Amino acid sequence: MRVREKTSTYGGSMRVLLAESNKDVADLLRHKMQRHGYDVDLTETGAEILEMYPKYDLLLLDLDLSDIDGVEVCRAIREVSEMPIIALTEQDAELVRVLCLMEGCDDCLTKPYGFRELLARIEAVMRRVRHRPTSVQRISRGPLSIDRGTREVRLNGELVTMTRREFNLLYVLASQPETVLSRERLMAEVWGQANPSHFSGRKGSRTIDTHVNAVRNKLGNNGWIVTVRGVGFRFGGH
Repeated sequence: MRVREKTSTYGGSMRVLLAESNKDVADLLRHKMQRHGYDVDLTETGAEILEMYPKYDLLLLDLDLSDIDGVEVCRAIREVSEMPIIALTEQDAELVRVLCLMEGCDDCLTKPYGFRELLARIEAVMRRVRHRPTSVQRISRGPLSIDRGTREVRLNGELVTMTRREFNLLYVLASQPETVLSRERLMAEVWGQANPSHFSGRKGSRTIDTHVNAVRNKLGNNGWIVTVRGVGFRFGGH
């Protein structure tokens, strides 16, 4: 029976970069995935991942790399790319899974995992990526300009340097200027998580507050992001 080839977002077969520290496991997993229509390349180091990842549709990221902590690799990629990432970890601890998700992984699997479950997780992540709504490329509000294409923020014509998450937070709020967004919704839209309940409680609140304060400081005025007590935040339009 012929296996149906998995389609890349860019045409052709879907390219997967598999970063796995155990070579035997990596070889077996690549063989199985190839039989299911994926085009899979292997790597063992974080340095290679950071060099190679732009050519792929999906990263399967073992957190136990030989040179760089896998969470740091995810953080570095997330500063510049929306590439789907599924973390693979041997640490069966909620803290590890939450940390992975907060640093931008789209999903996290604890070893040992079933191959069918991995395929299902991949399909779910890629389905979410394919159905992300098309957004307005450029938003102008008075002296503030936000360009999604170049990921540049300018205030009175001057470039304001922001991290990936700071930019995403500002863009999400500015693209819905009449809407008050809850913390849970911001976590879902800015951090790209399907289950924002992972971030409920004090830790999630601190994460959002830290990024909101950073954006306000860089724009030089708290009026750009307004706190609606007990509900969330909205764009102020200054």
